[in-house]
Amino acid sequence: MMSRIRSEVCSGGTQEMSTSGSGQSSRSESPGPRRKSLEVCAGAGGLALGLEQAGFDPVLLIDNRPVACETLRLNRPIWDVHEMDLLEFDPVEHPQVYDIDLLSAGLPRVEATASGRRAQGSDVELHLIKATILLMHAVQPGALLVENVPDLVTKETYAPIREFVGIELAHLGYRHRWFVLNAANYGVPQDRKQGVLVAFRDDRLEAFSEPPRDLSPPITVGRALEQSMAERGWEQARVWAAQANRIAPTLVGGSWKRGGADLGPTGTKNAWEKMGVDGGTVADKVPDQDFHWDPDSGRESMVRLTVEQAALLQGFPEDWRFAGRKTARYRQVGNASPPPVGRALGLAIGDALDAC
Repeated sequence: MMSRIRSEVCSGGTQEMSTSGSGQSSRSESPGPRRKSLEVCAGAGGLALGLEQAGFDPVLLIDNRPVACETLRLNRPIWDVHEMDLLEFDPVEHPQVYDIDLLSAGLPRVEATASGRRAQGSDVELHLIKATILLMHAVQPGALLVENVPDLVTKETYAPIREFVGIELAHLGYRHRWFVLNAANYGVPQDRKQGVLVAFRDDRLEAFSEPPRDLSPPITVGRALEQSMAERGWEQARVWAAQANRIAPTLVGGSWKRGGADLGPTGTKNAWEKMGVDGGTVADKVPDQDFHWDPDSGRESMVRLTVEQAALLQGFPEDWRFAGRKTARYRQVGNASPPPVGRALGLAIGDALDAC
């Protein structure tokens, strides 16, 4: 299923870019001019990949996880990937970051405490948000893009963080906007809401519009995964896919510190069970020809998704590879930003930067 994302540029022309949800090519590119970006907390590269497809080439990417950096280098050997803590990054040592169009960040998810006494995830997560904004003082790019949880945009708990961001950006001459997108509206077969912050110098914020939604019917789990489910000759793949006729619940990467790979909390697992999927684990392989799918018989008779299938549900192309063992690979996928959303945001940001 192909859709067309159109973006008006200041010359009055129209750019078009093909998207195909989980089946897109990882090398597709915007037809417009190439721009330069700096990506912090890059993770498995979902946001950077989407931005690359929208015309932004990273001059440098930062992440503190060795396995994520390995994934980035595995897929893009030409990218300049630095394994380091953002809090220790000194732009003076990397002069190429001073001449960029965009600073982008897919920051670790902040979470509110039950007490709600302060705008809080862990202190580390909040420090990363502040570090990204303070990096603007040194880099001063044409635009800023930050992606995180929708609560960061909508909840009163995080009002102090939004206030800090607003004050710092205004001091630097940037105008900003917070909003929430759902990846399901951009060709991703998943109900995944994302909080977004964009900022621009001068008056370009007035030229920025939120990416237009894909008006095509959403891609269902069955449609996204039927072909992969049948790769080892499983004869019930089509039957399973026909009843998996809804989008996926939000994939959750889980904690890097404990536990194995699963598809999320209890509510998410229940949603998967309704599609005949065991959400309590992640498989090494798709079903073979002898597997008998009978979800009424319990977990052992349900299908289990592989890391590669989870990546398809995040909108990654089939040729994007993930480094590490199974749990580490799934953590990278579940915590990633869907590339199609990054591409849509990149095209919208590019249009605003082009504005006359």
